[in-house]
Amino acid sequence: MLIQAGVRPALGCLLRLAYRPEIEGRQNVPRTGPVILAANHLSALDSFLIPLAAPRPVAFLAKAEYFRRPGVTGALSRAFFTGMNAIPVHRTDHRAAQASLEAAREVLAAGRAFGIHPEGSRSRDGRLYRGRTGVAWLALATGAPVVPVAVLGTDRILPVGARLPRFGRIAVRFGQPLRFTQPPDGNANRARRLVTEEIMTAIQRLSGQEQAAGHAELPVQ
Repeated sequence: MLIQAGVRPALGCLLRLAYRPEIEGRQNVPRTGPVILAANHLSALDSFLIPLAAPRPVAFLAKAEYFRRPGVTGALSRAFFTGMNAIPVHRTDHRAAQASLEAAREVLAAGRAFGIHPEGSRSRDGRLYRGRTGVAWLALATGAPVVPVAVLGTDRILPVGARLPRFGRIAVRFGQPLRFTQPPDGNANRARRLVTEEIMTAIQRLSGQEQAAGHAELPVQ
């Protein structure tokens, strides 16, 4: 338990010493209550960087396998991901997408912060891809505000396929919270798409990325 409790403070200190990240808009993240942090996705580092830059703990989803490894390595892995408030999910299950959203809704129902990458996968070319509507489903189902987040520079620090991080400049920008309500006409599919597009537009304004017309290719499970 002591190791788990010290993970976030220790990594935050290491991050500041090694990279001196530029962090903007932390005051835009509500200090209490449920909130969704919706961010672009350039690197595997993003899901760790955002909780370290945010003013409160942020839960992201993580593969359940990270919590099941045997031996000392497994114990350290569990302590690390638990200390980072990661939520284990079974991504190979045929109902994985809905199960992930239900896990996220439980986090928000408990008044916590939940982080999500609406693109669904890392961008391989630096562009911002079209968002998937799970983030809108969460926002409309829970009423939680959505804070758009832009992460910059992580694709140079840890590119796709790299094993060890490099040195470089990184930045995290938190935008103004967005609030959404269920549409009066009951057209849920249209509402989710419109909400998702508004969130992605807010992320793009923070990141300055070129927008791609389609969705990012999802990783093979």
